[in-house]
Amino acid sequence: MKIVVIGATGTIGRAVSAALGERHEVVAAARRGPLRVDLADPASIEALFDTVPDVGAVVCCAVSGSLTRLDSPSDDEFFTGLDGKLMGQVRLVRAAARRRLSGSVTLTGGRFDGPLPGSTFGRLVNVGLEAFVHAAPAEVPDGLRVNVVSPGWVRETLAAVGEDGGVPADVLARVYVDAVEGAMTGSTLTAR
Repeated sequence: MKIVVIGATGTIGRAVSAALGERHEVVAAARRGPLRVDLADPASIEALFDTVPDVGAVVCCAVSGSLTRLDSPSDDEFFTGLDGKLMGQVRLVRAAARRRLSGSVTLTGGRFDGPLPGSTFGRLVNVGLEAFVHAAPAEVPDGLRVNVVSPGWVRETLAAVGEDGGVPADVLARVYVDAVEGAMTGSTLTAR
């Protein structure tokens, strides 16, 4: 199967590309590089499907966000999360549905145990994304499966800031492989 991995240059994206590449043809996409996709740019999402024919699945790992406190003086960081992480991934599913993709679209959300200072808005975006994925199967063309992976803390990311814990990226990558190769739809998947 030909699988586009958006965000293929990031920590999760590299691990997912390697895991999927064991059995599939992986086409790497990112904001910078030969195949450019920016979730905040609807034209780049449409161009993806024009540029890469015969796509069997799309995996989006190109989402990130900083911890932004509720009392932040600016709305800019909040709108960035809404436009890029939430609406960008919604645009991706809508584009796949319009193109009548008969495979899967796997998105990336994020959930952490318990409240964390600065996580209020991120939780809002991620719960919205999970709700969208839960409802989408009733509206997408037959054969298109939509799921979201909630990675939690990634070990390599925590190690980069001197912290312990988290799920290793290669273990997390297997969850994405299961989403692509499995039969589930409308699900939130986690690595535990």
